[in-house]
Amino acid sequence: MTGSRVVALGHYQPAKVLTNDDLAALVDTSDEWITSRVGIKTRHVGGPDEPVDELAAHAGAKALAAAGLQPSDIDLVLVATSTAIDRSPSMSARVAARLSMGSPAVMDINVVCSGFTHALAVADHTIRAGAATRALVIGADKMADIADWTDRTTCVLLGDGAGAAVVTADPSAPYAPGGPGIGPVLWGSVPEMGNAVRIEGTPPRFAQEGQSVYRWATTQLPPIARKVCEKAGVAPEDLAAVVLHQANLRIIEPVARKIGAVNAVIARDVVDSGNTSAASIPMALSKLVERGEVASGAPVLLFGFGGNLSYAGQVIRCP
Repeated sequence: MTGSRVVALGHYQPAKVLTNDDLAALVDTSDEWITSRVGIKTRHVGGPDEPVDELAAHAGAKALAAAGLQPSDIDLVLVATSTAIDRSPSMSARVAARLSMGSPAVMDINVVCSGFTHALAVADHTIRAGAATRALVIGADKMADIADWTDRTTCVLLGDGAGAAVVTADPSAPYAPGGPGIGPVLWGSVPEMGNAVRIEGTPPRFAQEGQSVYRWATTQLPPIARKVCEKAGVAPEDLAAVVLHQANLRIIEPVARKIGAVNAVIARDVVDSGNTSAASIPMALSKLVERGEVASGAPVLLFGFGGNLSYAGQVIRCP
């Protein structure tokens, strides 16, 4: 069976940077309060003339350039997002138009914070089924549009951005222990706790039950992440990098420790970018690769979690 692999990455963030001190001028907070509770120092915020599909297209164009491919080479575009205001055209269709693609299949996927790892699995399965050969998978969110800027417990978390991956068919990458491609996904949810993370209302606003999410993430997710490694045939201590959803440094560090990835680089892009929802994993991974912190071909655990209290993870080989 034909497998698939990630061959290139790209990321993009708006130019405007919002610091903790900037937020302290808006709500009752401080740099010390934010840093000690979530580890975030800065976040990027897009303006009204920077819609989600524009962020996504910039990241996608960079990934295509890194892969040495033309937009017309792509036959599937998947955009993971929960901040698209319009229902149609979809963000994926708008990205395809912005990049002057040929006639790819286009689909948006909304699984909030774990959207990218869900979308990556969908691309992998589609390629394995023979329905596509080259996919552009993007996580893009503009969280500033749904932030409640009067709520100091949530507005300090959020940032805007996009990350993209080019996924191609590879006959040498079937599911096999320690294989060279995208490993099998492990995904699921806790529906009865779905209201712990919400984007609701008109206009939509982000809200969450922070303590419930923290307890769930730090206690329930590490064994699931270890099962992801087991399915991929990779021991946690052999991981070169761990890229978790960049929700909160106080979640990322204990979860990574409990996974047992003692030799891995741990992505901490949340410090500079905040919580960018579906964009967080591909953006953090793209930056690790750009800085040369992970060797090509090395095993990397990707693990998304959050809204719906859903999760999805897979081990991939670094492009």
